[in-house]
Amino acid sequence: MARTLVVKATAGSDAPERCSQAFTVAATAAASGVEVSLWLTGESSWFALPGRAQEFELPHSAPLAELLHVILTSGRVTVCTQCAARREIGEDDVIPGVRIAGAAVFVEETLAEGAQALVY
Repeated sequence: MARTLVVKATAGSDAPERCSQAFTVAATAAASGVEVSLWLTGESSWFALPGRAQEFELPHSAPLAELLHVILTSGRVTVCTQCAARREIGEDDVIPGVRIAGAAVFVEETLAEGAQALVY
């Protein structure tokens, strides 16, 4: 049975430690061969836009842009449909490889056999 980790990031620059932790856990899992799906919701939605992850800084943590690159290379990154709409983020605005999807897709991923979900 394949293992899948679904990580939901609910914080962005407004709560940098929680944000960084979500990206760090997702990138670490992806780098170790676990199938990863990172969901960007709330303020973390902004990191789906080009250049935004490069602007994020938190002492003693890995650069968010590098973590995002690891996840995009071997996993999946999704922005919540409603969160994107509230921020006027469209499909043409996001980094290549990032998708916009809604709650039904999140539920499907988290309920899949072998899936575990974490929310930060």
